Amino acid sequence: MLLTPAELEALRGRLIVSAQAYPGEPMRTPTTMAQVAASAVIGGAAAIRVQGIADVQFTRSTVEVPVIGLWKDGHEGVFITPTARHALAVAHAGAHIVALDGTRRGRPDGLSLQQTIELVHAESHALVMADCGSLEDALAAAEAGADLVGTTLAGYSGERPKTQGPDLELLEAIAAAGLSVPLVAEGRIHTPAQARAALDAGAFAVVVGTAITHPATITGWFDAALR
Repeated sequence: MLLTPAELEALRGRLIVSAQAYPGEPMRTPTTMAQVAASAVIGGAAAIRVQGIADVQFTRSTVEVPVIGLWKDGHEGVFITPTARHALAVAHAGAHIVALDGTRRGRPDGLSLQQTIELVHAESHALVMADCGSLEDALAAAEAGADLVGTTLAGYSGERPKTQGPDLELLEAIAAAGLSVPLVAEGRIHTPAQARAALDAGAFAVVVGTAITHPATITGWFDAALR
């Protein structure tokens, strides 16, 4: 699905909501995730990020904002839309933007990040968001042709420590590098104040997931506070 430059620019300074549930959870159905996404849009979400082919399809038919799609396959290493096959499936399911592992680690199908991005661009109208874990990842991803870079994997790829909240230091470093593509803040953003701080650190847009769309985790926070 083609996202025009104007539509991408409209996401500047806005909130993107990630609506995902884990396998085995009661909400782990595409229809439920699409409903959660629609509720987030009512609250002001300018775009939605969802995981899984069916989730992309259902969400695309439910909301009118841009949809960022991904396909998690596995739990360790490169597992966020890990191959070109996964990326093209997400694009063909209707995602405006395909999110994929944007680290410099080897990919399961042996293709480079650049080759994967080129295939998505050549065989679909989707843009590509590279989920990065470091400044070096972000620089390499932008060079490889990514349309957006995100800090999704900061603290998870082995290059940086896992911060308590968003990795503001990394956001500032990437912003200072002057990339020509939008920088999306994502990862451990649990409060409105942290979202604002991420934007102030140089993010183009901010993704919030767990704190908005994962009831089990949110309930756990409150339960732990009372105990």
